[in-house]
Amino acid sequence: MDLVVVILAGGVGTRFWPLSTEERPKQFLRLLGEKSLLEMSYDRAKELVPPERILVLTNEAFLPQVREQLPLIPSENIIGEPRRRDTAAAVILSSLLARRLYQNPVILTMTADHLIEPLKEFLRAVRGAAERASEEEVLYTFGIRPTYPATSYGYLELGERIPSDDGLEHYKVLRFKEKPDPETARQYLEEGRYLWNSGMFVWQAKVILKEASLHLPGHLEALRGAVEAWGRKGWRDALLKAFSRIESISIDYGVMEKSSRVRCIVAPFRWSDVGGWVALGEHLPKDNKGNAYRGRIETLDAEGNIVFCEDPSERVSLIGVRDLVVIRAGGETLVVPKNRAEEIKRLVKKIQGDA
Repeated sequence: MDLVVVILAGGVGTRFWPLSTEERPKQFLRLLGEKSLLEMSYDRAKELVPPERILVLTNEAFLPQVREQLPLIPSENIIGEPRRRDTAAAVILSSLLARRLYQNPVILTMTADHLIEPLKEFLRAVRGAAERASEEEVLYTFGIRPTYPATSYGYLELGERIPSDDGLEHYKVLRFKEKPDPETARQYLEEGRYLWNSGMFVWQAKVILKEASLHLPGHLEALRGAVEAWGRKGWRDALLKAFSRIESISIDYGVMEKSSRVRCIVAPFRWSDVGGWVALGEHLPKDNKGNAYRGRIETLDAEGNIVFCEDPSERVSLIGVRDLVVIRAGGETLVVPKNRAEEIKRLVKKIQGDA
C-alpha cells in the first residue's frame, strides 16, 4: 500500500514538571524504560513504512532533539514549525508535502506522545483504516472505548455501523463532541455510543486537502505557497511567512467537526495520552500497597502514592501518607496530592514569575 506516516511532535506542556520543561516537553522524555515517547512512536511507524516515508512535524526549537532521537529519518523529513499554530497547520503542511513527494499516498497521522499497545493490534487497525481510505474519499479516525467518564478528552458520537470483513468495527461518525462536564461525561459512558477521540487519523492526501479547501482555505493557500519553496534556500522564510498569516486552530475544530466524510474504527488496542503524573502512575510498577514508582521507595503505612525519580538509583521514603505524587527531577522536588495534580501548571507559572 502507498502509505506515508506523519508524526506530530510539536507539543509543549508542563504537566510533567519538574521532569518536563518548555525546552524538553513530554514527547522527548523517557518515562517508561529506555525509550522516549517519540522513539516509541517511531518504532510503531517503522513497522508500516521505511524511514524515508516518515515525516515529523515539530516546533522549530525541538529540531535538534528530534534529529538526535530519530537519526534514521532523513533530516529534510523533519520539519520545524516557526510558530505554534496547533494541529491544523501541521496536518495541512504535512499533507501538502506528502502530495508533492509521493503524489497521493494514504497518510497515517499520529502523535508523538501517546502510549499504545499491543503493537500488533495497532497495526491491524491502521491497515484496516488505510485499506478503506485508499478506496474511498473518507477521513478515518480511531475511537477509544471509554473506561471512565473522562472530562479531559473530546468524544466521537457513533452513527451507523459500516459492514466490514476485517474483524474491525467501522462506524460513520455523526459528530465530534467537545470535552464534556462531569455529568455529560457520565451520560456518554452510560449510553455506550460515544468514544474518546484519539487524535490519530488516516486519509488520502488529496482528500484531506480537499476538505481543507472547504473549511480552512486560508491555511491551504498560505501553506501551499510555502511548500513551493521546500528544499530551497528560502524554505524557512517562506514557512515563517505562511505561519504568520494563519490562525491557531486544531484539525478537529477546523476540519473534522465540519466534514461529512468522517469514519471511525473502534480501537482494538489500549491507548493513553499519558496526560500527567497521575495517568503515568497507571503504567508504573506497584508495590503491595498500590504505590506506583520509578526509583527506590521505602514505605511505612503509605498507600496509593506515585513516586518518580529521574535518577532510578535515588530513594524516596514515605511514612503515613496516601495518594500523593512525589517527583524528583532536575534538582527539583514536587509533592502534590493526586487530586490537585492539575494545579502543577499554576505552580510552574508562579515559579517562572518569581525567576
